Amino acid sequence: MTKNLAAHNSVSAEILELAVKHGNNHESLLEILTDLQRTHGALSEEFITGTAQALDMASSHVYGVSTFYSMLSQVERKNIMRVCDGPVCWMNESAKTREALEKNSTGWSVERTSCLGLCDRAPAVLMNDEQAGPVFPEDGKKVHQGWRGTSADYSSPRSGETRVLLANIANLDPDSIESALKYGAYEGLRKTLSQKPEAVIELIEKSGLQGRGGAGFPVGRKWQFVAGAKRTPKYILCNADESEPLIFKDRVLIDSNPHQLLEGILIAGYACGASEAWIYIRGEYEPQAARLERAIELAQQKSFLGERILGSEFNFNIHIHRGAGAYICGEETALIESLEGKRGEPRIRPPYPPSYGFRGQPTAVNNVETLSAVPPIVRNGEEWWRSLSNYTTPGTKLYMVLGRVKTPGLFEAPFGITLRQVIEGFGGGMLDGSKFQIALSGGAAGTIVNENQLDIPLDYGSAQKGISIGAGSFLICDQSVSPVALLRELLHFFSSESCGKCTPCRVGTWRAFEILKGMAGNDGKTGTVAELRSISDQLLASSFCGLGQSVSIPINSALKNFGEAFVRGEERVRS
Repeated sequence: MTKNLAAHNSVSAEILELAVKHGNNHESLLEILTDLQRTHGALSEEFITGTAQALDMASSHVYGVSTFYSMLSQVERKNIMRVCDGPVCWMNESAKTREALEKNSTGWSVERTSCLGLCDRAPAVLMNDEQAGPVFPEDGKKVHQGWRGTSADYSSPRSGETRVLLANIANLDPDSIESALKYGAYEGLRKTLSQKPEAVIELIEKSGLQGRGGAGFPVGRKWQFVAGAKRTPKYILCNADESEPLIFKDRVLIDSNPHQLLEGILIAGYACGASEAWIYIRGEYEPQAARLERAIELAQQKSFLGERILGSEFNFNIHIHRGAGAYICGEETALIESLEGKRGEPRIRPPYPPSYGFRGQPTAVNNVETLSAVPPIVRNGEEWWRSLSNYTTPGTKLYMVLGRVKTPGLFEAPFGITLRQVIEGFGGGMLDGSKFQIALSGGAAGTIVNENQLDIPLDYGSAQKGISIGAGSFLICDQSVSPVALLRELLHFFSSESCGKCTPCRVGTWRAFEILKGMAGNDGKTGTVAELRSISDQLLASSFCGLGQSVSIPINSALKNFGEAFVRGEERVRS
């Protein structure tokens, strides 16, 4: 360490101390920059070059990273209010909230931001690291006095729920490991350690558990790939970069039962032959990251983490890694790039992470909901998990219903439910005076559907019938919402969050947004429905990664189900 300090005697002591704190390697770059940003409000040239020298990196690389993430800045911004303009907040008139805050927020920088993962608290605001919402225009004074709104309460199940992942949240204290143990935490880990790793993988494979991030890939099969790889070390990555509009389930799981997630990661690590894991959590989830860090510390004290776990030969550690604002990092290879201290740009695939992932080693990447489902399956067996659903896809799923319904929020139910059941049952029906017109199903990259899709059972194959389940979220819109305006807002999101690596996504999303602005009647550049279709085709065929390709899903479904509205928009532009 002395030699390293001497080699960098021109670097400030603060940067050298941060480098040591975060591991003193290239992977610590984003965390060092985030700490500097938080302390000083900006990343000056001195900070960029100093960090580069401390980590033996090129200054151009550090500059490239510092300009990639939305929560980092070269312009001083010490107190920042980020007002969400995602689709749900847009429907709740967050533009008016932002306007009011801009007029009455002396000493604060007020700016728009893409979805904050607080869709059940729309209009949502991030006050530095503090989550707030719903914040309406008249709430500005209260926000400055420390008021942060009201979090949704999911302790009581809704009629028709089948709770597994949410089973104990009414009584469990998320910050107490004793409380978690009282309700069965780490019993699945104890059972796992009494079996061979291949038996655990076989159990998960037989359960039929599919990834809950949206793609639905069989979890047991992914673990088999990693376990079967000959190279070591192997890694587990938990994707907690929940950045897609309409999605907030992983935040609720972390806030309500963090030890359930840690146990799932431990079981995955044992099954795959890994000894380390990272939870990559979005920078906007600072309260959740802090909660996970406390849970990890408590688990270490009880010998559930660390060396010779529960007296076995199994050694395992879990680390928290914060992002800094980039939707693309929800894509698994972009997440890995970011974790390695780079810009969060996707890699070409193949090779896939199970063979070449973090640090070039075999890596299993699963999201929070997926890993949280593992402990109850291990405790109760694959037949129990399958018995929870009468549909072809076994087990339960977390769903989110938002928009013009009486009881928006989150619930847990089996697969095979329909959009009509989501609205009329779990959502409590449409608001008084509202009539169903549109639903955005699955998330921002989901399908825009009409009443013809209300009775299609939802699973990972229902997209072939016109309605996708995605990550399990539904934005319900009434007659007041234009399908053109809704699609415009989605393209605003995608164009703002494109990583810019490939031309089809970087240029195509912005051009589509401009066309839709014109069709919606708010001064966009002229364009036609035919051009919009062409852009969608190019995005699907030529985008570098799945996120760019998926932008075509809402475009194509909107044009198919609400074509007349877009034709009218085109005619308006021409006139």
